[in-house]
Amino acid sequence: MGVHKRSSRYGRYTGGPDPLAPPVDLAEALDAIAEDVMAGYSPRRALQEFLRRGGRNREGLDDLAGRVQQRRNELLGRHRLDGTLTEVQKLLDTAVLEERKQLARDAMMDNTDRAFRAMQLQNLPRSTAAAVNELASYDWQSSTAREAFDRIKDLLGREVLDQRFAGMKEALESATDEDREAVNGMLRDLNELLDKHRRGEDTDADFQEFMSQHGQFFPENPQSVEELVDALAQRAAAAQRLLQSMSPEQRDELMRLSAQAFGSPELMAQLDQLDSSLRALRPGEDWTGSERFEGQEGLGLGDGTGVLQDIAELDELAEQLSQSHNGSSLDDLDLDALARQLGQNAAVTGRTLAEIERAMQDGGYLRRGADGTLKLSPQAMRRLGRSLLRDTAKQLSGRQGRRDTRAAGAAGEQTGSSRQWEFGDAEPWDVTRTITNAIRRTIADGGDPGRGLRLGVADIEVTETEARTQAAVALLVDVSFSMAAEGRWVPMKRTALALHHLVSTRFRGDRLQLITFGRYAQSMDIGELTALHALREQGTNLHHGLLLAGRFFRQHPSMQPVLLVVTDGEPTAHLLADGESWFSWPPDPETIRVTVAELDRLGRAGTQATFFRLGDDPGLERFVQTMARRIDGRVVAPDVGDLGAAVVGEYLRAHFRGRPYDEADWVS
Repeated sequence: MGVHKRSSRYGRYTGGPDPLAPPVDLAEALDAIAEDVMAGYSPRRALQEFLRRGGRNREGLDDLAGRVQQRRNELLGRHRLDGTLTEVQKLLDTAVLEERKQLARDAMMDNTDRAFRAMQLQNLPRSTAAAVNELASYDWQSSTAREAFDRIKDLLGREVLDQRFAGMKEALESATDEDREAVNGMLRDLNELLDKHRRGEDTDADFQEFMSQHGQFFPENPQSVEELVDALAQRAAAAQRLLQSMSPEQRDELMRLSAQAFGSPELMAQLDQLDSSLRALRPGEDWTGSERFEGQEGLGLGDGTGVLQDIAELDELAEQLSQSHNGSSLDDLDLDALARQLGQNAAVTGRTLAEIERAMQDGGYLRRGADGTLKLSPQAMRRLGRSLLRDTAKQLSGRQGRRDTRAAGAAGEQTGSSRQWEFGDAEPWDVTRTITNAIRRTIADGGDPGRGLRLGVADIEVTETEARTQAAVALLVDVSFSMAAEGRWVPMKRTALALHHLVSTRFRGDRLQLITFGRYAQSMDIGELTALHALREQGTNLHHGLLLAGRFFRQHPSMQPVLLVVTDGEPTAHLLADGESWFSWPPDPETIRVTVAELDRLGRAGTQATFFRLGDDPGLERFVQTMARRIDGRVVAPDVGDLGAAVVGEYLRAHFRGRPYDEADWVS
């Protein structure tokens, strides 16, 4: 008895979204959106710009829109609209030629009759439609000629039906009189149903009865009269646009030829009534448009109508991809249409972009503020800060090399001793003493350590460390317009965000104050600074910034004050006694005096200060060097791309008081 082996074949999943596909990675989107927000875009516009550009390995909306336009141009550039006329002309030529042959062969025919027929064939109008109409009553002597002429009427009937009902041309090929009567019956019943629907007198039972009798003519399988009307109106409107895209001569020829469809004037009357009903029910369809076809591939009426439907669908996709209307969302994108026109991969791209948009808004990364505008959420700020901090760590490692450390996280200098763990301790475990305690306890309880060991809370000991001085850190960032004009705006914000994330996640005992200084200085939270727009306002009021830093330090008297100043220009403004800002360029001596006096006050309070000089302005270089010397501070002149690493590195140097540290201990 043989064994029947079954083989299996596996392929790409095609039943919709892949259920095993990984979730959308928002890291790239969030980084790009935040970068644009820091450059001055609104979060909503930043999200739109990312969706337009796409990612490193993913098309964006602009790519899809470009492919839509390319597909549209291909359709117009490939086709022309005289396919039916050309086919009718070929059949007419065949019929006339075969009839002439028959007349020449028929010796029994009366010479006068033969001459009359030959002259009639010789003098046919040059217009195809006129010739066909003139021969409609001609008594054909050749059966081959009669068959060719009858095929003209059959072709026209199938083509005009194919214009309104896709697939009719093929379905009615070699149709019998009974088949054609079934079509006429369907049209009569359809017009009756639509007429009742226009008057609001139809019922669901009417629709169900119609579909039970004629459902084979509607492969779209509509579930209601409204769906039926939608499908028919889209096709009928495309048929009208097809006619309007023809030359006046072509259009006139086809309209006159239509009278010969199936040799039945009733068919055209039924179709005219159908078009009239559909126009009334769906006036919003494009019934008047036209296109310019410039190709060489002839299209029949049915195929041409299908191409016009494709073009209409492409235009609708272009509108959806443009996202140009208020309230537009990628949830509006017709993925089925995208797959039909551009392929399944395009639909996957569209679905992914829609998921990114939805996840950014519904996943908590964007939220609406009190004024109704979208803003980056705290969750987004944390994620972005973590990413920026990791980039900063890589820069520090590459610049200074990896460094060994005994200081980890919140711990200070280790003393070599240990103590029992208490709730809230963040010091590292003393593993040797902890295991030893567990062994002793297990033996004392009569257990065998060799058969298993369980740790208890009382067993745990942590390494003792010296108390670490907490820091109050004031990061002062220059927001004068030159920072934006010289390409330093976004790096400044990235620096602030990385430092904020470091302090808020790894050194929570420290306090950080972000202070901007332009014409005036202002304390800001990280969200405000991230979204801050560059203003075309002159003034570098470091004096006001130092005043705010001093107030912040006084609010935390037990902490070590750390001052970090990022600037690209000399002080050109200071705060007057009435609170107004005084601006002067070149710098007024009084501006320099009050700025230096405020710095001296901070120096007497033990403030550790570092100045980050951006640019090569000689006046700024002299000023910051002088300021740093007055309070035993430091000056760092980083490249703008290295600003984040420089600021974080100086914070850590001040934090650890020069002791070595390891980036792995503070990157979360």
